[in-house]
Amino acid sequence: MDRAGEEVEEMELPIPLSEGEQLIIQDTWAKVYLNSEEVGVAILLRLFGNEPSSKRFFSQFRDMVDPLELECSTQLKKHAQRVMSAINTLVENIQDDAKMASVLKMVGKAHAIRYKVEPVYFKILCGVILEVLGEAYPELVKAEAAAAWTKLLANVCWKLSAVYDELGWTPGHGYQDGQQQHHDTSSSS
Repeated sequence: MDRAGEEVEEMELPIPLSEGEQLIIQDTWAKVYLNSEEVGVAILLRLFGNEPSSKRFFSQFRDMVDPLELECSTQLKKHAQRVMSAINTLVENIQDDAKMASVLKMVGKAHAIRYKVEPVYFKILCGVILEVLGEAYPELVKAEAAAAWTKLLANVCWKLSAVYDELGWTPGHGYQDGQQQHHDTSSSS
């Protein structure tokens, strides 16, 4: 069974980031974001490689099996840029809990209601982000930075999970009718 089929465990309230951790995240991200398209594509390709079932949410490229075709896909690049832009917005507003909560609520609602994405995929995606950042930027993402990013992404997962809970999401049934819908990569998400 893949990780998406695992039972979702109750997540503990994450520990807030210290000012030092916030600065470390902003500093590392400033350097990573200079290569946002490349890093974003790497994140999505790793997500699909680690968790092939995640591709089913993307109607524009879910049937692509050739890795090179997928990597060169305009739609994949567009969605990768949206992911990177969302992370950038979070990092830019890392000291503004209300703004971060607003962004995550918008992302969570869209993915729950419109795309029917199970919340476990955000946890998987956060793990992939950590892997890619650590591999692509080992000189930046050393132990202290990795710990700060881990903490940030735990907060992101917790807040997204709270959005799903608020919407009445139930594992295996989703939101509302529970019908499978696919991610339209031409719209913003």
